[in-house]
Amino acid sequence: MAPDRPFGIDPEEFERALREVGIEFRDLLGKAGEYIDRASVSTLASLFDQFVQPQRSRPPQPEGETTGETGSGVWVIYSIDDADEARVEQVFPSELEALRAHRDNTDERRRVRFLPYGVPATALGTP
Repeated sequence: MAPDRPFGIDPEEFERALREVGIEFRDLLGKAGEYIDRASVSTLASLFDQFVQPQRSRPPQPEGETTGETGSGVWVIYSIDDADEARVEQVFPSELEALRAHRDNTDERRRVRFLPYGVPATALGTP
C-alpha cells in the first residue's frame, strides 16, 4: 500500500464524497425550509406537540391559605331534612376517612363537607 492511501481511498475521492454529501445536505435543508414556509402554524404546532408536552395551565392560587388548607376544621357527614336544615351525623379528622364512611351512601340528602372551626353547622344547609 502507498503511504498516501492507508485505507485504499484516495484523498481526492474522500474530499469529493464530502463535497457531494454537503451539497445534498444543503438541498435537504432548503427543501425543509420551503416546507416550513408553506406549512400553516397549526401544522407546525401539532408537529411540535408530538415531541414536547405543553404545560397545563393551573388555576390561580388564593393569596392566603384557606382554613381547609391549614386543616383547622373537621370533615362531617351531614344530612338535609325537609326544612333545609343541616344535621351533622358523623365527624372525621380527615377527608379520606369521611369519604370512606360515605362511599356506600344512597341517600341524596346525605353529604360530606369540610366544616372549619367556628362555623356553625347551620351553614351546611346553604349550597
